[in-house]
Amino acid sequence: MASISNDPNGRRRILFVDTRGDRKTIRLGKVPQRYAEAVKVKVEDLVFATITGHAPADETSRWLTNLGPELYDKLARVGLTKRRDSAKLGAFLTNYIEGRSDVKPATREVWSQVVRNLLDHFGDDRALPTVTEGDAEDFKMFLIAQGLAPVTVHKRLQFARMFFRGAKRRELITNNPFEEITNPAVMLPDRQYFVTRGETERLLAESDSTWRVIVGLCRYGGLRCPSEVLSLRWQDVNWESEPIIVPSPKTAHHPGKDSRIIPMFAELKPILAEAFDLAPEGAEYVVDSGYRRAAQTLSGWRNCNMRTQFMRIVKRAGLKPWPRLFHAMRGSRETELAKEYPIHVVTSWLGNTVSIAVKHYLQVTDDDFARASGGGAESGAQAAQNTAQHTCAGNCMESPELTKTPIDTEFVQHQALVCATVQNAKTEREGFEPSVRLPAHRISSAVP
Repeated sequence: MASISNDPNGRRRILFVDTRGDRKTIRLGKVPQRYAEAVKVKVEDLVFATITGHAPADETSRWLTNLGPELYDKLARVGLTKRRDSAKLGAFLTNYIEGRSDVKPATREVWSQVVRNLLDHFGDDRALPTVTEGDAEDFKMFLIAQGLAPVTVHKRLQFARMFFRGAKRRELITNNPFEEITNPAVMLPDRQYFVTRGETERLLAESDSTWRVIVGLCRYGGLRCPSEVLSLRWQDVNWESEPIIVPSPKTAHHPGKDSRIIPMFAELKPILAEAFDLAPEGAEYVVDSGYRRAAQTLSGWRNCNMRTQFMRIVKRAGLKPWPRLFHAMRGSRETELAKEYPIHVVTSWLGNTVSIAVKHYLQVTDDDFARASGGGAESGAQAAQNTAQHTCAGNCMESPELTKTPIDTEFVQHQALVCATVQNAKTEREGFEPSVRLPAHRISSAVP
């Protein structure tokens, strides 16, 4: 099916006939006879696969994937394989990202950070097939040496794994060297901060009308900032039934995740009402400021630069800036809500999953320790429950003393009141057999 032709000066070429009957030549150059014979075997397998329409043997596919660019291009020119996008790391990453039309500009910008790390470590001209699992492990150590947080290292390794998975699907490599390389996404304690209600009120006191609603939406509404805060429109706020439809640009590419519904939280309602009264006639967005206009670029929400102004407000309020300023306020709200409502309800309102909430948002607060030791305030849910119980007691009982179990069971029916109609029907003191009065210390043992 294929043959080797020897040219002068030790040069060799492989000859074969393609599916159309045309004679094709692959020039190998000056190579040993044994090498030419090995290539001839693989060429024959590729020719047979082309004729039959089947995939080549696994061994041939692996050989083809790891083949150098020069011989690979020669095989592609004679129709024995597809042309490669590029086997070089830099060119592949550029082509891969440009070809991902399904992602947003902000995502591309995040990917660019990982691309920069990969090119700094491996070099732009590094051949993809030469990157081993050991090299991938070294890249992980390179990221850690940069002083990045464990969660950041975890995320960047995840993106690197995605890039090389794309290279494998394009048959540029046979194995993904990053497949088993990961880093625990541990949230460091010094990266978490619970913004108390007292601190929130101090922030609100130092904020203008625009920033009052921004702080309120983040801390009491649990909205992502800037994307959800700047996307919220007045038409999304229902003042009558009081739900709020929160647009969610971050998750909009997932089916059914373009928005979510949250309640009109009691703490948030007066802040929104004030903002509505101050809004100009015909205002569309709740936060209608230069921040949104600055976000209308290819960089998306990352171009808003809201952090700088918020840092000024934090310092004016006499507070020390905490890590992840906006994320901490959202996490503080989710932590509060998780104490009062089932976690599936809370994550539905906040727009994340239970696993993400537990790993990145929920915190143990000082109030938790205080309540556990009996010195802290009751949670809102427990206080509401106790209030409801005492309200019922006031309607149904003459005195709290009557809620206690009576020592003498003979008088139970005499002490029942009108709140239970069945108990109003007093039973006779005696049944078929005379009642027997028991000493108090024997009542518990006598009752079956």
